[in-house]
Amino acid sequence: MRIDHFAYQQAVRVAGGGILGQLLLGLGLLIYGRAIAEDTAFVIAATYVLAGVPIWIGLTLVFHHHRLERIESLEADELQASRGEAAAALFERDGARVAARRLRFMHAWLMPVVSLIVAGTYVLLAWFWINWFRLSEEPNADVGRFSVGESLGWQLAIAIGLALFAFICSRFVAGMSKQPAWANLRGGAGAMVGNALVLLAIAIGIVFHFFQKPQVIEAIAYGLSFFMIAVAAEIVLNFVINLYRPRRAGETPRPAFDSRVLSLFAAPDSIVRSINEAVNYQFGFDITSSWGYQLLLRSFGRLIILGCVVLVAMTCMAVIEPGKQALRLRFGKPVGEVYEQTAMFKLPWPFETVATYDVSTIRELPIGNNPAPKGKYQAWGDDGALDPQRNVWIVASSTRRQNLGTALTPTASTDLAGTGLADQFALIDSDLILKYRVRAGKLRDYLEFCNDTKLRRGTLNMRERALRNLAMREVTQYLSTQPLNELLSGGEQSYSIELQRRIQESFDRQGTGVEVVSIAVPRLRPPGAEAQKFLEPSIAVQNARKEVEQMRSTVDTTMTALLGSRELASEAVAAIKKLREIEARDKKAAEAAGTSVDASSSPEAIEQRIAIERILLSTPAMASSAIATGRYERWRLHMDARRTSASVLGEALSWKADPVLYQQRKLMEAYQLSFGNARMKFILGIDPSRVRFEIDNQEGDAGLNFQDNVSSEGN
Repeated sequence: MRIDHFAYQQAVRVAGGGILGQLLLGLGLLIYGRAIAEDTAFVIAATYVLAGVPIWIGLTLVFHHHRLERIESLEADELQASRGEAAAALFERDGARVAARRLRFMHAWLMPVVSLIVAGTYVLLAWFWINWFRLSEEPNADVGRFSVGESLGWQLAIAIGLALFAFICSRFVAGMSKQPAWANLRGGAGAMVGNALVLLAIAIGIVFHFFQKPQVIEAIAYGLSFFMIAVAAEIVLNFVINLYRPRRAGETPRPAFDSRVLSLFAAPDSIVRSINEAVNYQFGFDITSSWGYQLLLRSFGRLIILGCVVLVAMTCMAVIEPGKQALRLRFGKPVGEVYEQTAMFKLPWPFETVATYDVSTIRELPIGNNPAPKGKYQAWGDDGALDPQRNVWIVASSTRRQNLGTALTPTASTDLAGTGLADQFALIDSDLILKYRVRAGKLRDYLEFCNDTKLRRGTLNMRERALRNLAMREVTQYLSTQPLNELLSGGEQSYSIELQRRIQESFDRQGTGVEVVSIAVPRLRPPGAEAQKFLEPSIAVQNARKEVEQMRSTVDTTMTALLGSRELASEAVAAIKKLREIEARDKKAAEAAGTSVDASSSPEAIEQRIAIERILLSTPAMASSAIATGRYERWRLHMDARRTSASVLGEALSWKADPVLYQQRKLMEAYQLSFGNARMKFILGIDPSRVRFEIDNQEGDAGLNFQDNVSSEGN
C-alpha cells in the first residue's frame, strides 16, 4: 500500500467514525440504563465506554497531522524537483517543515498525555463505583441501590447486539492496523473490543438473573471496576516501558493506551498463528502442514459439537451421595420429590439444575453478637479485644421476682433511678450460637422458606438472616422474663434447653424445615465495666463459704477425734437432743402434776442415757477413753475410801483399850512423819522423864579435801 496523505485521510475518517461510534454507544447505554431500564450494570458499562472517547480523539489528531506531514513532504519534493537541491536544502534549513515538527510533538507529548488521561479516568471511575457499592450497603446512605431492569429479554438483546457491533468494529479496525501506516489504530481496536467484552459480561449476568441468580450480575458489575483498574494499570505500565524503549528511525511510536491484551481479542487469528508456531517449535518441524493436523482442524468444529452434546448429556443425571438430599430446580423453582442416596435424572442444563444439600452437616449461626475469639480468656470486667459496640440483652432484674422496693442490680443505669425500670430490668452480655441442620425429609420446606441470596460483603444469606431474626425474637422474649441472678448462677435448669425448645417451635410454625440441635453459650457475663461490681459480692460470698467450710472441717476433725467418725457424732448429737426432749417433757409433766420428781431419773431417760453411752463407747476414741478414765478414777477413789474406812475400824479397839496411849502414839507418828527429813529437831512440852534421846552423829567424808588425802611422808 502506498503511504501518502490519502491513506492517512482514510485513517482520519475511520478514527472520526470511532469517536462517533464510541459516543453513541456510551450515551445510548447511559440513557437506557439511567432513564429507561434503570439498570445499574448498563450505567457502569456506559462510563467505561465514554472513558475511551479520548483514545479516538487522540488517534484522529495524530492521523490528521500525519496527513499534513505527507502533504508537506509532497510539497517539499515538488519544490526540490522545480528549484533544485539548493532550494530544497535552504527550505529545510530554515525550519519550514512545521507539520513534521508538530507530528513529532504529537507522538512525544500528546499521545502519552492522552494515555495518562484515559488511565486516570479509568482509576477515578473504578474508585467511584467501588465506593458506591460500599455505600449502597449502608442503610443511612442516600446513594441508591443496585437495580436490574424488568425487561430482561430486551436488555439481553441490546447487550448482545451492541457487543456484536463493537466486536465487528474492532475486527475492522484491527484489520486496517495491519498496514504500517495505520498501525496506531490497534489502540482503537482494543478500546472497541473492550466495549464488546464489557457488554458480553453484562449479557451473561442477565442470563443468570433470568435463572434466579441475581447475585451474578451484581458481582459482574462490581468486577467491572477492577477491570477498569487492570486496563489502567496496563496503560501506565506501557507508558513507563515506552520511556525506556529505544527508538528506531522511521518507526511509528506505539501509544501507551494500545493494550496488548485487548489486541489479542480484537485479532484472534493472531492467537491461532502463535499456537501454530509454538506447536511447530515444540516438534521441530512444520507439523501444522501435515495431513493429520489439517484433518484435526477440519474436524475441530464437529469435535466441539460432540463435546458439547456429551457435556449436555452428562447434565441430565446426578448422583446423590449418602447424607445428602437433592431437589430438581426447573428455572429456579423446585419440582418433584426429594432425592436421597440415589441416581437422579433430569432435563439438561440450563432448563433444570440440582440443588444438593448436606443435611447431616451441623451449621452454626451467631445470635446477637459474633462470638469472641476462641482461646482468648476474658475475665469479668476485662473487655480486652472485644468490640465496644456489642449488643446486650434485656433480662429481668434480680429484685423483680423478690418484689423488693429497691434495685440491687449493678447493671441498672443511674438515669433510671426513681423511675421503677431499674427494679424490673437489667442488662447481660452473652454470646449465643444456634447450631442447626436441615430436618430429615424437610429439604423442600428449607428451600421454599427463603432464598440464599447474599448481599455483597455480607456474611449471611437471606435464609440465615431470617433464621437469626426468628431466634432473636424468641431469645429476647424469654430473657426478658428471667432474673439476672438465676442466669448468671445457672439455676436449677440450663436456660439454653428452654431456648432450644422455644426456637424450635418458632421454626416449626414458620415451616423453615430446620432442626435446632443445641444453643451454645460460650460467653455469659454482665456488660462492660459493670461486671467488676459483681465480683465484690462474689468475693464476700466466697470468703463466707470459706469460713463455713473451715468450721465444718473443724467440726469434722473434732467429732472424729471424739467419737471416731462424723456419722457417729451426728447419731450421738441426735440421741442427746432426744434425751433433752425427754427430760424437758418429764419436767413439764412433773410441774403440771405439782410434784418434785427428778426428770433425769425416769426409766425412759435412763434408757436413753444408756443408749448414748453405748454410742460413745462403740469406738476407741477420746470420748470412750475419757469415760474409761472416769470409771478408773471412780473405782480408785472408792477403794481408797474403803481402805481408809477399814483402817479406822481396825484401830477402834486400840482406842477403846487406852485412849491416852493411842493419842500419844499417833502424835509421835505425826512427829515422825513431819520431822523425818529435818536436820534439827526440837521437842517441847514433854516431861523430861519420859523423853529418851538417841543421838547418832554422822558426818560425810569430804571427797575434795586435799589435805586429808595427802600422806605424811610427802610433807
